Amino acid sequence: MLNHSKSVVAVILGGGAGTRLHPLTASRSKPAVPIAGKYRLVDIPISNCINSNISRMFVLTQYNSASLNRHIKNTYHFSAFSSGFVDILAAEQTPDNPGWYQGTADAVRQSLRHLQTFDFEQVLILSGDQLYQMDFCEMIDQHIAAEADISIATIPVAGREASEFGILKTDENNMITSFIEKPKKELLPDWVSDTGEEMEKEGRLYLGSMGIYVFNRKLLFELLEDKMKDSTDFGKQILPESIGKYKVASYQYEGYWTDIGNIYSFYEANLALTDALPVFNLFDDKNSVYTRPRMLPPAKFTSTTLEKSIVAEGSIIHAESIYGSVVGIRSRIGEGTKIVDSYLMGNDYFETLDQLLANEEKGIPAVGIGKNCHIEHAIIDKNCRVGNNVRVVGGNGIENTEHELYTVKDEIVVVKKNAVLPDGFTIGVKEKAVV
Repeated sequence: MLNHSKSVVAVILGGGAGTRLHPLTASRSKPAVPIAGKYRLVDIPISNCINSNISRMFVLTQYNSASLNRHIKNTYHFSAFSSGFVDILAAEQTPDNPGWYQGTADAVRQSLRHLQTFDFEQVLILSGDQLYQMDFCEMIDQHIAAEADISIATIPVAGREASEFGILKTDENNMITSFIEKPKKELLPDWVSDTGEEMEKEGRLYLGSMGIYVFNRKLLFELLEDKMKDSTDFGKQILPESIGKYKVASYQYEGYWTDIGNIYSFYEANLALTDALPVFNLFDDKNSVYTRPRMLPPAKFTSTTLEKSIVAEGSIIHAESIYGSVVGIRSRIGEGTKIVDSYLMGNDYFETLDQLLANEEKGIPAVGIGKNCHIEHAIIDKNCRVGNNVRVVGGNGIENTEHELYTVKDEIVVVKKNAVLPDGFTIGVKEKAVV
C-alpha cells in the first residue's frame, strides 16, 4: 500500500443549512453536532484521514460555522516538523465570486485558489456529516491502479433507501457506465447491480454513492474552471456528466456507513453505539476517533443501575437507572431519575457551588437533569437545565411538534440547546418502560 501523505489533499465539505437536523443545527453546522457524548461529526472524516496517513486537510464552512471553526482550531495541531494541517476555508465574497457557496462543486471551485499553491496529485472530497471508518489508502490505490480520472466510493443499498442516493451501474472492470441521482422507485428495477452474494442475500441490490470522491488534480481544475464551470453540484451535475467522457471508477465499500441526514438517523446512530458489538467501533486502536482533549475527571456514580450505556468523562451521576443511553461530557443527573433510550449531550461547563446556590434561590434549575425525572426516547441538547419531577417521553405515537423549548420529530423529543424545563414540566403522556 502506497503512502499518500504527499500526493493527496483532502477537502471536507461543511454541508448546507442542515434543516432536516433542526433543532440541533439551529446554532451550529451539521459537522459540529456532538456525537457519542464527546465527539463532533467532523471528527469522523478528519480521523479517517489521519488514520489513512492523509494529513493535509481543508474544511469548507459556511452556515453557523463559529462552533465548528472553534472546535477545529482547538483540536487539530500537528508537529512543527510535519507538513500536516487542518485548515478552515470559510465562504468568502471576492471580486470573482461575490456569492456564497451554491452547492458542493461550487464550494470546491471557490476554494481552488487556496488549493493550487500545494503540491498534490489527487483530491479526496469528503462529507462532514457521515459516520463510518474507512482506509482511504485502499480507495486511492485502486484509483491509481485503474488509471481512473475520478473514483466514487459506493455502498450496496436496499430498495427501501435507494431513492435517497445517487445510484450507479458498473462494467466488469468496476468502471461506472451510468449514474442517476435519487431515482424514483418505479425506475429502480433498471438499476439493479451485482453487489456480491453476501450483499444480495441482505437485499442490497443497488450501488449507492457515498458522497466520497477522488479526483485527479488536473481534471478537477479543468472541470470546475472550464468544462463545467456553471455546474454547482457533484452528485447532480459533475458526476453524471462525466460518465462516458472520463474513466470514472467505483470503489465498493461494505463496512458500516450512515449519512446523518435527519433526527431519526442521528438518534439511531448514537444509540447503536451502546450495543455489545456496535457496528461503529469506538474501541478500535487502528481506527481511533480523535477529538479535543479536555482533561476532564472520570465519571462518578452514586447508587446508579447502569446497563447497555455509554457515559463520558466529567459526569456526576446520582440517577436511579440509565438504560440503552449515551450520556455526554460533564452531565449531571439527580437522584431518582430514570434515563431510557436517550442521548444526553452533556454540558460545556461545570457550575460552581456558589452558582448552584444562587440559581436555586432564584428557582433556576441546575445545568443537567434534576431529581425524580423520567427521560425516554429523547435527545437532550447541550447545556439544558431540566428541573425536578420532569417527564420527557417520546414514542407512543407522539405527534410532530415545534415548541419554544423542544421539537418532536419521528416520535423523538429533542430538547433544544440551553432550554430550561421547570419543575414538573411534561412532554409526552405515557411512559413506555420503567427500568
